[in-house]
Amino acid sequence: MRYIPTIGLEVHVQLKTRSKMFCACPVGFGAEPNTQTCPVCLGFPGALPVMNEEALKMTALAGLMLGCEIPEVCKFDRKNYFYPDMPKNYQITQYDQPICAGGAVPLHDLAYPKDAQKSIAAPDKKVGLTRIHLEEDVAKSTHFEASSGIDFNRAGTPLMEIVSEPEIDSPEEAFAYLTALQQILIYGDVSDADMEKGQLRCDCNVSVRPEGQTEFGTKIEIKNMNSISAVRRALAYEIERQTAELARGEAQVQSTRRWDDDAGQTFLMRKKESSQDYRYFPDPDLLPVRTSAFIDEVRARRPELPAEKRARFVTQYGVTDYDASVLASDRALARYFEEAAAGAKKPKSVANWLLNDLLSALAAADKTIANCPISPSQLDELVNLIDSGAINGKQGKEVFAEMFASGRGAAVIVEEKGLRQESDVGAIEELCDQAIAASPKAVAEFKAGKTQAINAIKGQVMKLSQGKANAAVVNEILLRKLAE
Repeated sequence: MRYIPTIGLEVHVQLKTRSKMFCACPVGFGAEPNTQTCPVCLGFPGALPVMNEEALKMTALAGLMLGCEIPEVCKFDRKNYFYPDMPKNYQITQYDQPICAGGAVPLHDLAYPKDAQKSIAAPDKKVGLTRIHLEEDVAKSTHFEASSGIDFNRAGTPLMEIVSEPEIDSPEEAFAYLTALQQILIYGDVSDADMEKGQLRCDCNVSVRPEGQTEFGTKIEIKNMNSISAVRRALAYEIERQTAELARGEAQVQSTRRWDDDAGQTFLMRKKESSQDYRYFPDPDLLPVRTSAFIDEVRARRPELPAEKRARFVTQYGVTDYDASVLASDRALARYFEEAAAGAKKPKSVANWLLNDLLSALAAADKTIANCPISPSQLDELVNLIDSGAINGKQGKEVFAEMFASGRGAAVIVEEKGLRQESDVGAIEELCDQAIAASPKAVAEFKAGKTQAINAIKGQVMKLSQGKANAAVVNEILLRKLAE
C-alpha cells in the first residue's frame, strides 16, 4: 500500500527589535548570561508588561509581505503551562485574535535542495498560511553533563509564530518553504532569521495516511528544529518510520518527538497536549490593539520582494530566469548587482562575471559579498573594458585576479601591466600582412579548404603583437585578406 505524507510547519522567528516584547531590556545575541533582564521579563510579582509597538509593526509588515489579512483588532492572551524556561509559568501570546490571518509562502525552483531542483513535483506552488501571531520568547536552557543552566536574556524577545496550512507534501517542499520564507523575512528586515543563533526555529507536524483516505493521519510533532537541512532529514526519517509502523498495523499516537541529528532518528519526548491544556484567557494587563493606528506606515515600509525582483531583473537587465533567481536570492548580492549594472553597457556581462568569477573567488577566500574587495563600480569598470575591446577575456581574468588581491581598479592595473588591447585597424593590418608572408604553408592550406589553418596565422599575429591585438579584428582582417 502507498502512503501519503502531509506536513505543516510552525516557524518561530525572533524580530529584529532593539528591546524586548514587554519591557525595555535590550535584545542581543552573545551577551553574558542573565545580564539583559529586569523584573518584567523575569516574571516578578507585580511587574506589568508594556507593549513594544515596533514589534507589532514588524509582524504586520511580515504579514503584508506574505499576503496576509491584517484584522482591525488583535489581542494578547495568556497561555498557561510550566516549563523551567518560562519565568512566569505562562506565556503572553495571541490565541483567537492574531495580528495576521491567511497569506501564503510562494516556492521557487532555487529554494529547493540542489539535488531536487530538476524533479519538482509542483512548480510555482504556494503554501498557504493559517496565521501569524506575536508572542514572547522563552529563556534558553543549556544542558551540561550533570546539571542544566538557564539564560533569561532571551526571555521576552519578540517572537512571531508563522503557522502553515497542512499543504506541504514532501521534505523537499518543506526545505523550499523554509528557504523562501527566510529570504522574504530578511528582505523585509524584520529578522536576521539566523538559525544558528536561534532566530528562526521550526516545529514540524507530519502525518501519513493510506492512499485514497481523505482524512489526515495522526499528527506527530518534531520539536525545535534549528537547521533547514535537518528539517528535511528529520521529516524523511519520520515519514519512513510512520509508514513502516502503519504497514505493520501499529496505530500512531499524537505526540511530540525530538530529532537527534547524529543518530539520524526521532525520539519520543511526551504525549501531545491539546489547546484545552493551556487554559488560554485574555491577558488582563494588555489592552486590545487597533492595527489602523499604524497599518498605513507599515504598508509604506513594504520592500520589493524576491519574486518581484527576479521578474524585474529579467526585463530590466536582460538576464536569464536562472541568473535572476540567483541574484535575487540574497538581498546584499542583489544590491551589489544593481550598483554594478547601473552604468554597464551590457548588464548581462556584469551578471556573468558576478555569478561565475566573483562568487567563486569569494567562496575560495571564505568571504561574502558584504566584505568583497572589489566594489560594484570596479566590477563595472572591468566588464566595460572587456566589452569595449580595450582588453580581451583572457586579460580580463588576469586583471580580475589582481583586483581581487589588491582592491585596485581595473584601468590602473591595465595601464601598469601594459595590457591594453591593440584595436587600430591599420596597425593590425600590417601585422596580418607580416604573418601571412611568414606562413605560406598555412595560407595554402586555408585556400585549399582547410579552414582551421587560419589559427596558425592568427597565432603569428598575436605573437607579433605580444598578445595585444584584438582577436576579433584580427580574424576579420585575415578572412578578408585570405579571400583576395
